[in-house]
Amino acid sequence: MRALACLLILTPAALWAEDIPITSQVAAVTLYPQGGSVIREAAFSAPAGQHRLILADLPDSTPLASVRVSVDGAAMGGVALRNDYVPPRDDETDAALDAARAEVERLEEALRQGEAGVARIELEQQAAQSRVAFLEQLGHGESVAGMDAAALRDLAAMIGEETLAARQAALDAGLRADAADRALKDLREDLAKAREALRALVPQDTPRAMLAVSVDAKAATEGRVTVSYVIDKAGWQPVYDLKLARAEGALSIQRGAFIHQSTGENWRDVALSLSTLRPSEQTTPGEIWPWLRRIHDPEAIRPKTLMRGAADGMAEFAAPMAEAAPMVQEAQTRFDGLSVSYDYPGTVSVASGADRLRIALGTLDIEAETVARAVPLMDDRAFLMASFTNASDEVILPTGEARFYLDGRFTGQRAIELIPAGGEAELSFGPIDGLRLSRVVEQRSEGERGVITRSNGQQERVRIEVENLTDESWPVRLLDRVPYSEQDALEIDWSAQPAPDTTDAEDKRGVLAWSFDLAAGQSRAIILDYSLQWPKDQILQ
Repeated sequence: MRALACLLILTPAALWAEDIPITSQVAAVTLYPQGGSVIREAAFSAPAGQHRLILADLPDSTPLASVRVSVDGAAMGGVALRNDYVPPRDDETDAALDAARAEVERLEEALRQGEAGVARIELEQQAAQSRVAFLEQLGHGESVAGMDAAALRDLAAMIGEETLAARQAALDAGLRADAADRALKDLREDLAKAREALRALVPQDTPRAMLAVSVDAKAATEGRVTVSYVIDKAGWQPVYDLKLARAEGALSIQRGAFIHQSTGENWRDVALSLSTLRPSEQTTPGEIWPWLRRIHDPEAIRPKTLMRGAADGMAEFAAPMAEAAPMVQEAQTRFDGLSVSYDYPGTVSVASGADRLRIALGTLDIEAETVARAVPLMDDRAFLMASFTNASDEVILPTGEARFYLDGRFTGQRAIELIPAGGEAELSFGPIDGLRLSRVVEQRSEGERGVITRSNGQQERVRIEVENLTDESWPVRLLDRVPYSEQDALEIDWSAQPAPDTTDAEDKRGVLAWSFDLAAGQSRAIILDYSLQWPKDQILQ
């Protein structure tokens, strides 16, 4: 035992394990539409020997199973993670935050002192009111029964004088209390503003998780710990400002992204990358299962009884039922094969649960052709459309945050779909109030009216008109429709004056399109006739 004690005394302390607290910061983030990947770093200094590097500043929401650790400057051993029983960490040191907290405390103390002064004045008022109540009771009762007239006069005079003085004191105290309380109005407003300023700094006072990394240093060293993990309380959304200069036929697409995060800690000066990958959604293709079909005699399907051979009958239907479930799952398949990444130059700062940061992703300049799209069946005015080809090498991503501008004027916000590189698209930049549309049914011949018609024939003539009330000429593309049939027994004939330029327009059967230029103050009419014939014993839907 004595030899062991001597050995322990002579062993250098540096060889024994030592816990070294270190502070980490988020260095880089890759965000997906939902979720992201975080890289945080922490520098450390350690003497020779075995140690544990303690990081007690990870957000409590960190999914510990996803944490990956690497160490530069020492050999790494085991890694321990916990989000319970985490040792206390140093308070956050931030000059602005400390100053805001101090200002709130100063104003709170000043308000407490001011309200205490108001309360003291109110006590004077209450004391004066108590004197009045006492004096009012003084002239009553048996105490004045034996007093002569002179004594009663003196008592009455004293009560009157003292009551007047007490009431005046109560009134004066009430006025001073009101004045003192009004004087605190500015102080209360300053305190409310100071509290708002403190909240705006988003102090990081949420619980934290702990990471302990065992290292072995052969000599005194300085190194760095890198920790990576995934998060789900963050993401980004594309945003576009689409600006059309109609006279020049120029479309400018200013791209950006909204960034948000609620991880429980503020990101300060982090490197940011954006990705369209969706690791939180389906990442493998659907599975195709064998599809067994059978024919049977309808009379053979009847309730089975639990007799000999019933088990064989139940087994007959067991296999198809087991195979049906994967087909339901397959019908819900969603697969996004698109992957685009953006590396943002510089760094960004995003407060947890507070900021919705917009960053710029550059501008695409595209040539566009404009046309007035007229759909009299649905609208009473035409709409300005810009058609273009995405000639860039980048994808225009789908988003609900697309804002449209025509010649510098805001025309609306709506969602847009994905436009791949090299893809064609047509976008609306709002109505043209001066291009008025009308669609009138001039003739109609049919049997019983209603949703279901039991006649064997139907005819209709429609007059379509576009009127240009503006002071300029417009290229117009007008769309309408005629019914179509996929049954030989249902015959459909139609005609139009003038004839359409395109039938089955936009790959839609029965949709007709006319293209023409409409001068200022002019109008254009189209007569559309169609008829349907079908057997008398059938009904039209």
